[in-house]
Amino acid sequence: MEQLPARLDGPILLAPKVIGDERGFFIETFRANDFGKFGIDEEFVQDNHSRSTQGTLRGMHFQNTPGQAKLVRCARGAVFDVIVDIRHGSPTFGEWEAFALNDKNNHLLYIPIGFAHGFCVCSEEADFVYKCSSYFDPETEMELAYNDPALDIDWPKLELIVSARDANAPTLAEITNQLSFRY
Repeated sequence: MEQLPARLDGPILLAPKVIGDERGFFIETFRANDFGKFGIDEEFVQDNHSRSTQGTLRGMHFQNTPGQAKLVRCARGAVFDVIVDIRHGSPTFGEWEAFALNDKNNHLLYIPIGFAHGFCVCSEEADFVYKCSSYFDPETEMELAYNDPALDIDWPKLELIVSARDANAPTLAEITNQLSFRY
């Protein structure tokens, strides 16, 4: 496994070793002792899998107190994956970074606590899988406007399909005082 560059402090982009031949391929997508070498020592307690059609935008979501780290990848298709730093005191508070995750590069993205996360499906369909460090809790689940003008996220030029919840999410300025994350 190789660590690839990421601009924001905290997230870790990884390229796993792909073993392939004429029959297909094999990828090891999680091995706790290897991930520890990259500073990922989360105990993941929940796995999730979503399938979405082209243009579907899911996000920007996060769990407030105590937070939730994620290890994400696109197992089939392609997504434009976005994280936003929402840690008070961070020099990059309110900044975003995007990653191309797809079934060709097989990259994995570790998203630590203190980041909002979302993705847009760029392929006809995509399967998105992720590990979570805490159980989903609707009481602490929050969202951030994917189209917050202050963030100015440059989403793919597709006809976006957005849930009512995500379409009505508050801006970062509207929820800053509710955020529990510290840098």
